[in-house]
Amino acid sequence: MAYFDSASSAPLHPVARQALQASLDEGWADPARLHREGRRARLLLDAAREAAAEAVGCRPDELVFTPSGTRAVHSGVAGALAGRRRVGRHLVVSAVEHSCVLHAAAAHEADGGTVTEVPVDRAGRVEPDAYAAVLRDDTALACLQSANHEVGTEQPVARVAEACREAGVPLLVDAAQSLAWGPVRGDWSLLTASAHKWGGPAGVGLLVVRKGVRFAPKGPVDERESGRAAGFENIPAIVAAAASLRAVRTEAAAEGERLRGLVERIRTRVPEMVPDVEVVGDPVRRLPHVVTFSCLYVDGETLLHELDRLGFSVSSGSSCTSSTLTPSHVLRAMGVLSEGNVRVSLPAGTAEADVDRFLEVLPAAVKGIRERFGAPDHGDVAARDGGESLVVDTIGKRCPIPVIELAKVIDDVPVGGTVTVLSDDGAARLDIPAWCEMRGQEYVGERPADHGVAYVVRRVG
Repeated sequence: MAYFDSASSAPLHPVARQALQASLDEGWADPARLHREGRRARLLLDAAREAAAEAVGCRPDELVFTPSGTRAVHSGVAGALAGRRRVGRHLVVSAVEHSCVLHAAAAHEADGGTVTEVPVDRAGRVEPDAYAAVLRDDTALACLQSANHEVGTEQPVARVAEACREAGVPLLVDAAQSLAWGPVRGDWSLLTASAHKWGGPAGVGLLVVRKGVRFAPKGPVDERESGRAAGFENIPAIVAAAASLRAVRTEAAAEGERLRGLVERIRTRVPEMVPDVEVVGDPVRRLPHVVTFSCLYVDGETLLHELDRLGFSVSSGSSCTSSTLTPSHVLRAMGVLSEGNVRVSLPAGTAEADVDRFLEVLPAAVKGIRERFGAPDHGDVAARDGGESLVVDTIGKRCPIPVIELAKVIDDVPVGGTVTVLSDDGAARLDIPAWCEMRGQEYVGERPADHGVAYVVRRVG
């Protein structure tokens, strides 16, 4: 098997494994105690904090370890909002933040706060001026990821941080995807990360709060980790996390350049080898190890299972997965195709031969799935109007059937005529406009219909 899903969780780095095993014997005692074993545990914890702080680019006393990256985000958002409650209760986030940031925003909104989502372009990137424009006198906190977890696009953190600083608003940066490749540039105020993203053990997160940032811890509180992460520290896992972060940073420049070349090979060759594919995300300002593409007329879950059968572990932001029938919020915000979505994220050490083998098997896998979806009963032609318009009913049928039926009948109307697709699948709201852009057709719009939505497409050529 070739594991191509390191953006979800990277394999345990050999340095992390060694540090974990070694610290199990030395780091089991309570670091808050003054006896010999406690002092030894405290030394390990302090050394790990200094190593992590050096990698982040902050002071050791600004960094605390949390039980996960998700907990770091929720603690950071809640604490910063509570610390600046007198300023106001307005929170700003980008539309493509990790779900844990959006969940924290939803909890704030449910508690009476207000939230503004900043849109992104088709590459998944915010415009710094647009971000600055939504900052208000009552804005208590702004959040922006350093790089997107689904498509790899890097965000203009430094410019947004500058705008936030001028407005007197602290900026929290979710650096989970990028921290392995280097420190986050810019004058940010808070930062979060998760060790399992860079090859450390799961169950260790980082929360950095710069000196001078108003912060009031929310939730369970005790004297540990500056009162910002209650509970007994998992010292062996923390030591392993810090050791692996230092190790991957040492390798980052050379390995990043190598993986970027492999990713570029995928970005270039997939559209050449597989028809009707959209490669998404910024082609230049991106993480070195991530590439994401979507395939028309393909069910994402089926494609992931087929690739798994062929020996490749990949992930998807597609709407067509067993866990959801709505598009990924990232792909939806970008306005790109969501069906048949594949995210390839290469771990350190990925062999060139594995990438070549992936490129060999992908075209046949996609072709086979498309043939399967072309065989069963499809949407029925419900009405014609003098050959100028056509209505296709796909109510009750899921992605990618609505787009397949649209593609099959578009040539049945003359140039200037319309096709109306009736669908109750949430993915159609994203995939039909995306199909129109890929195919050079005009997306007219949508309107309510019985049991679903009517999507109108005009044939251009």
